Amino acid sequence: MKLAILGTVTALATTALGSAAFAETLKLSHQWAEGDVRHQVAQMVADDVKAAGVDLDIQIFPNQTLFKAREQYTPLSRGQLDMTILPLSYAGGQQPAYNLTLMPGLVKNHDHAARLSASPFMAEIEKIMAEDDVVTLVHGYLAGGFGSNKGCITAPEDVNGVTIRAAGKSFEQMLAGAGASISSMASSEIYPALQTGVLDATNTSSESFVSYRLYEQLSCYTPAGDYALWFMYQPLMMNKTTFDNLTPEQQTALTDAGKKAEAFYLEQAKQGDQIATEAFEKAGVEIAQMNEEDFNAWLELAKTTSYPAFVEEMPDGGQNLLDMALAVE
Repeated sequence: MKLAILGTVTALATTALGSAAFAETLKLSHQWAEGDVRHQVAQMVADDVKAAGVDLDIQIFPNQTLFKAREQYTPLSRGQLDMTILPLSYAGGQQPAYNLTLMPGLVKNHDHAARLSASPFMAEIEKIMAEDDVVTLVHGYLAGGFGSNKGCITAPEDVNGVTIRAAGKSFEQMLAGAGASISSMASSEIYPALQTGVLDATNTSSESFVSYRLYEQLSCYTPAGDYALWFMYQPLMMNKTTFDNLTPEQQTALTDAGKKAEAFYLEQAKQGDQIATEAFEKAGVEIAQMNEEDFNAWLELAKTTSYPAFVEEMPDGGQNLLDMALAVE
């Protein structure tokens, strides 16, 4: 009897050790501060996956502690990084189609952005991502505005002669068409650039304006209000091979957590614009509002700069992708 009990205990211990040996730890890198909504989205997924009890942990590396902001997509696609949340347009140099995820005037509001994420257009973008061995877990668009130390920016003529940072090639093309001087950098580098005078102005998300405390370095802020020109797709992505090699239970835990986080992301994105405006008001920064006439002027400029440049860069299918995005009501 003692031998039988000992054998049972040994078998249970062996099973437990075997289970622990197969536990997975995924590494998730991002550039944001821990108070940022994008970190909160990542943390929500990590917490829900851990609570699912499927021997899967997600270790988050915020603030560019694992990879620099613009260096995350390549290691993700190569399987050197498991997960990241970042602006997909950062990888527009590798896949020109991604530049459509930050195209002036393409998204009207947050609900329209959510419809775009669920559209045939996004399905085509995801096919391209799959070719890079990348899969999306959480869709999300964030709105943004302008901040400047050389007068308020609402219309194209306001950026003439201004050195500005714009996230994404398409916005850079449009702003250059309005006479701006472009300085490219990650959002995490904007604060010191404004502080040292390298930048006069910037164009980024409402969330980044707050999480990087840009209200400390700007004299005028144009928020995403009734008219928002700037919407940027910033999904939580995963290496596809890594995902495919997980157990079905682990995959389900990840996709379930992703769906929950996506709903949270959308709600927080809607609130983020107002939170940013209030933060700048509290800091005593002048607030400017873009009106319909301003918006239409930017849109007409985009149609002669960003849109044709995109199609020229992607002659094989670029116009079709642009039309698919524009077709989403």
